[in-house]
Amino acid sequence: MRHLINPLDFTTDELDRLFDLAADIEQHPEQYAHKCDGKKLATCFYEPSTRTRLSFETAMLNLGGSVIGFSDAASSSASKGESVADTIRVISCFADICAMRHPKEGAATVAASHSGIPVINAGDGGHQHPTQTLTDLLTIRALKGRLSDFTIGLCGDLKFGRTVHSLINALSRYDGIRFVFISPEELRIPDYIIEMLREKQIPYKEVIRLEDTIGDLDLLYMTRVQRERFFNEEDYIRLKDFYILDKTKLNLAREDMLVLHPLPRVNEISVEVDDDPRAVYFKQVQYGVYVRMALILTLLEIEKEN
Repeated sequence: MRHLINPLDFTTDELDRLFDLAADIEQHPEQYAHKCDGKKLATCFYEPSTRTRLSFETAMLNLGGSVIGFSDAASSSASKGESVADTIRVISCFADICAMRHPKEGAATVAASHSGIPVINAGDGGHQHPTQTLTDLLTIRALKGRLSDFTIGLCGDLKFGRTVHSLINALSRYDGIRFVFISPEELRIPDYIIEMLREKQIPYKEVIRLEDTIGDLDLLYMTRVQRERFFNEEDYIRLKDFYILDKTKLNLAREDMLVLHPLPRVNEISVEVDDDPRAVYFKQVQYGVYVRMALILTLLEIEKEN
């Protein structure tokens, strides 16, 4: 039995096969409509979520399976003090696979070590968000045709952004990737990631102004400043509108640069950008369904049956 806790749990070859499966699902959805007949997905979300939870549920329903679960900790026995370990033991009696989001780092690892079914980490604190990373990688591969030899700028909350941390770790395994970290000093990328990039001799630079570097990018990955990760409201208010991507800034970018965002957005991308063909964050959402369908099939080993 296999779990997905960290985006590095799959080799690059395994990711290629996963993305090939996702691409086939996109092209031939009818062929997968009954692959999970009789299977149940449990979505155990201790933190609020729209896209990730609904994406998982849509993925399972598209495969012909069914969904059970809870959408916040208050509606689960966690409100009574039940541990993650006990919860997953119970869920293992009901479902065939589980997607879990939790505010504490390492919660998904604990769940996997006590689970009788595959566990997918749907986000743990500010640590990892591997299925968003798979979504990002599939989006890049589908729209750029490759996962190597490009410059990617990551902008916004690089300190607490689990999507950013996961994506950097995943992309660091591909050739010719150059990183540009765009953030205020208070939200700069953690030191452990910088040390990893130095060890692997992967080029990177840190800048504060988006305008100074947007013209050099093949991809721009925008993130919101996350209120829920701040210890005080004053710091959040001071930093929340530090970056706003609008048409003026986008005019400085290349014609083939893509703008990605894990969503939800607040103010960091102006709605006037949405109609620009370079803005692909809503396409990203659709790719998230395809890659989660492929992941469910892979972890349940259903794609091997035919």
